[in-house]
Amino acid sequence: MPSNRDCPMFAAFLILTWVVPVHGQAISKRPSPKASDEAIVKALEHLKKSQKPEDGSWESGGFGRATSVTSLSVMAYLAAGHMPGTPGPYRETIEQGIRYVLKHQKPNGLLVSNTSHGPMYCHGISTLMLAEVIGTSADSALAEQCRTALAKAIDLILKAQDLSKNPDQAGGWRSQPTSRDRDISVSGWQIMALRAAKDVGCAVPSEHIDKAINYLKKCAWKEGGFGYQPGQGPNNPRTGTGILALELCGTHLSSEAVAGAEYLLKHPPRWSSEYFFYEAYYCSQATFQLGDKYYLIYQPKLVSILLEHQEKDGSWLSGDGNDRSGGRNYCTAMGVLALAVEYRYLPIYQR
Repeated sequence: MPSNRDCPMFAAFLILTWVVPVHGQAISKRPSPKASDEAIVKALEHLKKSQKPEDGSWESGGFGRATSVTSLSVMAYLAAGHMPGTPGPYRETIEQGIRYVLKHQKPNGLLVSNTSHGPMYCHGISTLMLAEVIGTSADSALAEQCRTALAKAIDLILKAQDLSKNPDQAGGWRSQPTSRDRDISVSGWQIMALRAAKDVGCAVPSEHIDKAINYLKKCAWKEGGFGYQPGQGPNNPRTGTGILALELCGTHLSSEAVAGAEYLLKHPPRWSSEYFFYEAYYCSQATFQLGDKYYLIYQPKLVSILLEHQEKDGSWLSGDGNDRSGGRNYCTAMGVLALAVEYRYLPIYQR
């Protein structure tokens, strides 16, 4: 698999990850990059076999076929360097998944299939995927379809943000486009979508970003970490979400993000922890954005866990009930996205 690992700078990066203590902590011995590459290939093969051939979708556990898991699966291929419009073993797989999502956009812009759970979760993830396709596709006609759908999807996100009336909830999003309360989990996906859309030329007014930043900072815990809503205690998945969202909003190394990163170092990843794959996805990107000071401690531990628990067919299925409800395809796509951060093929993965 071609990747950014092949460059000399990446080779130097690997040497550092093996021998240099960071931030006063001894870093874990890094698993072989080859092992990570092989794990990604096996996972992509599993996803190809589990795609529904009749419509290009992927199932989301007990929730049926969903734009969310379909979009995550498409992004897993993009993150590994497989692009729509480019000859390769997964071209048809990727393009079928994209078209499934496009076909399920509602008149108001909402990207959700009838069986999807949590409309704004699905919408944020699918909006992010469309923006990433535009940034990577060699198929101009497909990219243009995505751009048209993306504009409507972003408009919905901006309108949903403006509905809040409670000052403590202002600036965020929750599970319905009409929700008037907010949480950091749904908000994280909308912020990633806005950032990705802005990168490909969509108009995202700065005041919406400013409101999102204010909401994220209200979710920051004074001892470090981020809670689900303002005033609630932190955990790793929410902390990764808060850090990454702030970084993508342009507030690099804010005090809230740095305190969150310190929280993550005190609470390393554990298999079967609550929302493990949510943590894997967000915390791998969050620590990567903050730089080697945090990434070189956190990521080797996460990679070791993923390699240890990948099943023979290339899939993952978490021991946590929350993750398991999302299903095997969800866990597998998130695992690939966590392992592929260093490839930096996805525009949203750029530092």
